[in-house]
Amino acid sequence: MRDIREFPVPRGEVAFWWLGQNGFIFKTHEGTVVGTDLYLTNSCVNIAPPGMDMSRQAPVLIPPEELDVDLFVCTHNHQDHTDPETIERLRHKDTTHFVGPHPSCDVFAQKGIESGRIVAVWPDHVVELRDVKMRGTFALPTDDSDLNHLGYILEFGNAPPIYMTGDTAPCELLASARRHDPKLMITCINGGFNNLSHDQAAVLASEIKPVAAIPCHYDMFPDNSADPRQFRAALKLRAPGVRYLAPAHGERVSFGA
Repeated sequence: MRDIREFPVPRGEVAFWWLGQNGFIFKTHEGTVVGTDLYLTNSCVNIAPPGMDMSRQAPVLIPPEELDVDLFVCTHNHQDHTDPETIERLRHKDTTHFVGPHPSCDVFAQKGIESGRIVAVWPDHVVELRDVKMRGTFALPTDDSDLNHLGYILEFGNAPPIYMTGDTAPCELLASARRHDPKLMITCINGGFNNLSHDQAAVLASEIKPVAAIPCHYDMFPDNSADPRQFRAALKLRAPGVRYLAPAHGERVSFGA
């Protein structure tokens, strides 16, 4: 966390680190630090259906107690995206804004986040905090346990826009994110539990037309995993103009125009 806070981000770029599943930390040129869907515990092992292995495979690179972000952003209320245990163990609740759809906001409140630090967002609604602009985008819920899924168009200062799909089932409306001209796309590829498969994510990339695409949501649980090389191959077939980008856990990536 100290390395992230101390890293100087060049003007016109955003730096980011992948922490597993759909968990990313972004840092702007002005120094704002944003976390998305940070799952920093092994809590899902306790809610797994009988016979399903939901034990954590990816390392916990930053324990919740050490997390220091200015914006804590969630796409939806599934526990590997809005994790009550991660939120409960945070030490910087009084300096962080918490952003997400209303079911995630309910979890924030239940875990002691004061109302003035909770910001609700929904599709096509824009939230601007510090030098970060977040626009909710359409995502199709994958089951009826949470009907408030979102993606985001994320803008970090003057850096190029990023489209994060969040968890979503395939739907032609996903391509509407194209009108915001994102240069980077971060997409689920696991295919299980009604999420986009590697091939469906590649087709979406062909419609969004980013410069590069990053696969995620394939690495965390033994019974909900996928091989990202399949997405790389599908991109070559479906969207040959889109560059494949697959950072390792904890690897710093700088992305600019």
